[in-house]
Amino acid sequence: MPAFELRAAALAALACSDPDEKCALVAALAATRRAGGALDAAAALTDPGTLPGRPPRPELVHARDVASRGVGSVEGRAALLHALAHIEFNAINLALDAVWRFAGMPSDFYDDWLLVAAEEALHFGLLRERLRAHGHDYGDFAAHNGLWDMAERTAADPLARMALVPRTMEARGLDVTPGIRARLASAGDAESAAVLDIILRDEIGHVRIGNRWYDALCERAGVAADSAHLALAERYRVGLPRAPFNTAARLDAGFTSAQLDAFARR
Repeated sequence: MPAFELRAAALAALACSDPDEKCALVAALAATRRAGGALDAAAALTDPGTLPGRPPRPELVHARDVASRGVGSVEGRAALLHALAHIEFNAINLALDAVWRFAGMPSDFYDDWLLVAAEEALHFGLLRERLRAHGHDYGDFAAHNGLWDMAERTAADPLARMALVPRTMEARGLDVTPGIRARLASAGDAESAAVLDIILRDEIGHVRIGNRWYDALCERAGVAADSAHLALAERYRVGLPRAPFNTAARLDAGFTSAQLDAFARR
C-alpha cells in the first residue's frame, strides 16, 4: 500500500455516512495496517468540511431534549440502547478523526486509535443488534452531538483532545456503565447487559490509550500531567469528572489516585 494511504483511508471512513459501510471500512483499514500497510505520519491531509459522515437520522437535538425513559418497557430499553449506540457511533468517528487529523505523531499513536475505531465499530454493531431485537434501529430516536462537538473544539490541539475526550467524556462511561448494566439486567435483558460487559472491558483499554497519549503529549509540551488537565478544562470551559468514580476501572485505565483526588476536590 502506498505511503500515507492509511491516514487518507481513515479520513474517507470518517466521511462515510452509511453506518454499515463505515464499519466495514474501519475493519478493512485495521486489517490492512495489521498486514503491514505503510503509514506516512507526516502527510498533509485537508478537512473536506463535511465531517463527520453520518446518516440523515437520528435527528440531532440539544442534550436536554433527548427523551429519557425507564427500562421497564421495551420502548424504554430501546431508547436507552439507541443512546448507547449513538455514543459508540460517535466514538468510531472520534477515533478515525484522531488518526487522520493529527500529523507527525509516532506510528503507535495511529495504531492505537485504529484499534479503538475497530472496537467501537464492534460495539456499535452489538448494540444495533440489541436495538433491532427491541423492534427499532439506529436513527429511530433523537440524539445529541456532544461528543463530536468536543472533537471540533479540540481539532487544533491533540493534547486538549486527549484530555477532554478520552480522559473526560469517554472516561465518564467507566463510571456510569455498571449502573446501566445493572438496570438492564434487573429488567430481564441479560443479552444487553452482556453487551455492556464487553463495552466496559474494551473502554477501559480505550481510556488507557487516551491516558498514554495524554501523558506523552504533556511530556512533549513540558507540562505537568496532573495540572494540565485542570487547566485545559478551564480553558475550554468543560466540566471536570465528578465523583462517585468507578475507581478500580479508572485506575486500570491509567489514572492515578492523585488525579482522581484532584478531580474529586473540584
